[in-house]
Amino acid sequence: MRILVTGAAGLIGGEVCARLAARGHDITAMVRRTKEVRGNDGADVPVASVVSGDVTLPLMELDPARHALDLVVHCAASLQFDAPEEELERDNVQGTANALAFAKACGAKFAHVSTAYVCGLRQGVIEEGPVPEGTQFANNYEASKARAEALVAASGVPFAIARPSITLGHSETGAIRDFPSLCNVFRLMARGKITTFPADPNSTLDLVPIDHVAEGIARISERMDEAQGGYFHLVAATPTPSAELAHGVARVPHFPDPQIVAPADFDLASLSPMEARVAGRMLATFGSYFTRSPRFDDRKLRALTGLTCPPTDSEWMDRLIAYGMAAGYLPAPPVSARPDSDARAAPAHP
Repeated sequence: MRILVTGAAGLIGGEVCARLAARGHDITAMVRRTKEVRGNDGADVPVASVVSGDVTLPLMELDPARHALDLVVHCAASLQFDAPEEELERDNVQGTANALAFAKACGAKFAHVSTAYVCGLRQGVIEEGPVPEGTQFANNYEASKARAEALVAASGVPFAIARPSITLGHSETGAIRDFPSLCNVFRLMARGKITTFPADPNSTLDLVPIDHVAEGIARISERMDEAQGGYFHLVAATPTPSAELAHGVARVPHFPDPQIVAPADFDLASLSPMEARVAGRMLATFGSYFTRSPRFDDRKLRALTGLTCPPTDSEWMDRLIAYGMAAGYLPAPPVSARPDSDARAAPAHP
């Protein structure tokens, strides 16, 4: 197929390009600032062409007459939960409208990458279908992605919507090219900047490996005739208890041991001024995710693609942590704790 991928320089967009290109598809990678298109392993992706475009402008600043396409895979978006509403409206809503207009002008189908968290504040089982009217959202990011989905469904362009949850490192290696913003919560605890973690004991986070997400989008793209009009969750088979973020920190010997408290018992005033500032910013952005427990149904995704998410268990989290330390994102063990530390620490004899 002839496929244009927006947001091709991003984490998900780059890995989708890598998988589709490896299968022989003709990939046009649309980028904005950076010209590099790399897979999750950091390797350059051999796409057919790289074009500069801007989803915030009409037709993304591209000429449809110059692009013979079968499909547009729309990955480009602002992923900042706490971004101003006008920015999210421009990037995620109007940006989707501009990408749709381009696909329509090309006569191409449209695979839209959204988020599972368009569920908003709904709890319990979340089915793979349109966002119900009246859904309340935790932040402007979720709301913008729901509005974008509504535009896609009403566009008249043949479409499918892919909804990844919180995308983290590879299922087998833990590797991730760019660390998403939620990882900063873990890093703050690992660095001792946050010593008390407020999480409802029943709350969960749906954490999913990048390889499951990218492979799911690639297979949806290759099955657009069957997928048309569908909504597909790219999610974990079993969500992760929110408290596991703190437990994961505590399992590493040289990391602190954060205290887990119920959100109702969390008191910013009891913290040092510096920790209160950091924790306040964290809660303003992510706090609601530590109090909710949606359960995402992915039966339609599994029926379409045959994919089942790899285990997202404690062993996977350990691989994520190990990769984070190796990449310098998380604090490395002190020299005295490293296997070769005795040899390196021993003083030289005169």
